[in-house]
Amino acid sequence: MSRAELNEEAVFDIARRIEDRDARRDYVDQACANAPALKVRVSELLKLHDDEEASCLESPPEGMPPTVEISQVAGKVGQTIGRYTLREQIGEGGMGVVYVAEQEKPLRRKVALKVIKPGMDSKAVLARFDAERNALALMNHPNIAKVLDAGTTEQGHPYFVMELIQGKPITEYCDEKKLTIGQRLELFTQVCNAVQHAHQKGVIHRDIKPSNILVTEIDGKPVPKVIDFGVAKALGANLTDRTVYTSFQSLVGTPLYMSPEQTQLSGVDAVS
Repeated sequence: MSRAELNEEAVFDIARRIEDRDARRDYVDQACANAPALKVRVSELLKLHDDEEASCLESPPEGMPPTVEISQVAGKVGQTIGRYTLREQIGEGGMGVVYVAEQEKPLRRKVALKVIKPGMDSKAVLARFDAERNALALMNHPNIAKVLDAGTTEQGHPYFVMELIQGKPITEYCDEKKLTIGQRLELFTQVCNAVQHAHQKGVIHRDIKPSNILVTEIDGKPVPKVIDFGVAKALGANLTDRTVYTSFQSLVGTPLYMSPEQTQLSGVDAVS
């Protein structure tokens, strides 16, 4: 097998495991930056792969629940979940949807409420959602988003409530504000302190990237906040009573920002 063929196989093998289309495209662009012909071949393979998967899903297997609109079950703007009224959807990930919500009692404030997606209530997904909730609850650091509350909707879907971070991804903030290298390093140091705090609590984030580090301004000073512990891993103690299992040969995280041991799917565990 030639080196080109080997590269084509390796790039395709990693790319096909990336569910988010934008992240997949970014990975292929970077991996094939100096090889346009390789990029074309990998893109064609991915299209064939996606078409094959789509054809398999046109008719759901017997016993599978019908597709449910997220507004019907998980929550919709204007709906009340617990003590919180949903006002605006601001994010959506693999497991859950995030809303701006208003709390009126016992105090009035805006929060971020994350609720699990309908149809995503498999044992594995529930375990990861539970683990994220518990990982955040362990944290007590000014540069990590705080968990304020948690519960279950009337339909039985778990949710948790976090402080609302009104900020921008760290790279976007730095470029927009034209920060100097020294100023950028000051922000980076705060992020490192937050990651160290998580490690001291026995939690590895496993998906540190610009979109998971939002910078807000408090009293005119930039403050980075680490968010989204959805694929976090516990060291020692478990984060949940449910079983969290990462499927064999599956990719966890975002390839462009992964540690080498994560992208290579080797026997070496992730340490950061």
